[in-house]
Amino acid sequence: MRLLEYQGKELFNQFGIKTPQSILVQDMEEAKSAAEKLGFPFVLKSQLTVGGRGKAGAIQKCKDSVELESKFEELLHKEVKGELPRGILLEKMVEIVKEIYLSIFLNRSKRCFSIIASSEGGVDIEQTENKIIKEITINGISNELASEIANGLDIPKESRESFITLLFNLFKVIIEKEAELAEINPLAIVSDGSLLALDAKVIIDDNSLFRHKDLVKYLHLSELEKQASDNGFSFVELEGNIAIIGNGAGLVMSTLDMVTDAKGTAGSFLDFGGRATSETIYEAIKVISRIPKIKAILVNLFGGIVRTDLVAMGILDAYKNNILNVPVFARISGAQSEKAKELLQGSEARLFDTVEEAINAVVLKVNNNN
Repeated sequence: MRLLEYQGKELFNQFGIKTPQSILVQDMEEAKSAAEKLGFPFVLKSQLTVGGRGKAGAIQKCKDSVELESKFEELLHKEVKGELPRGILLEKMVEIVKEIYLSIFLNRSKRCFSIIASSEGGVDIEQTENKIIKEITINGISNELASEIANGLDIPKESRESFITLLFNLFKVIIEKEAELAEINPLAIVSDGSLLALDAKVIIDDNSLFRHKDLVKYLHLSELEKQASDNGFSFVELEGNIAIIGNGAGLVMSTLDMVTDAKGTAGSFLDFGGRATSETIYEAIKVISRIPKIKAILVNLFGGIVRTDLVAMGILDAYKNNILNVPVFARISGAQSEKAKELLQGSEARLFDTVEEAINAVVLKVNNNN
């Protein structure tokens, strides 16, 4: 579950991570009322789950009531990567002395949490070489590691203790709320030496929500996610162009990581567990077919009680009824897998003996078409 910025900041405040004064609004009347409380100038920030708001013009400075009227209406109806905002955050501007990038994330490839930090806050972390990457041991963040990161970022002496405390608190968010990512970009050192999280990106493990009733209020299902839920499978839309379908969240997540390692980008995560039938796979493909950016589908089925021949029939029905118009790359192994392969032989679905072969083929196909 990807929290919106204001939701992430609410969570940060619970853990002692300070944020600027801000008010979430839904319409112009609320925006004018909030402006009176905050006072000009402030920043208008679209509340979206997708990244790239700044580059897309979905964050705007606002210096007076005239700008508020024009810019607020513009942002309220501005799509970013096909997503409309779920509110606009009015946030008081602060005097920034230094910007930092700081995140803690679940590093699946190394089976641990890792810290990424950079003295170049406010930029895409992938685009800078000036970054610190440290793994967190099973014992958590030590004082020595926190000090090492503070030194590497050249944190001013008067802000050093506050930074180390914030780093410990950010890790508490990860552990206590079972988050996969907690990112602050930028983390600002302001004129009085204190630190403020100017943004918040938090991803919570969906499978842990039953243990965190306080987070359920943040759960928001898109139309596609509701359609998937109604049909009994898990679905998450991502930013790439390869849809990944599998039976089991662990299998789908590992497949997603392998696609990323092969230089592909996942456009959706779809897990139908052990209840797959020709009807459920057909409905799954119907969901994926409504995502224009998807250029290919990768199916990875392995073992369990899934009747893979029924899955094959669902794929064939989707082609037959013109629901499916992109190529399918499949590794199918399990009950009735030989029959499934026979059914798909001669169709637009390509079959592979290993998932590595299927991934390499789908990434090559998609990348060559871009």
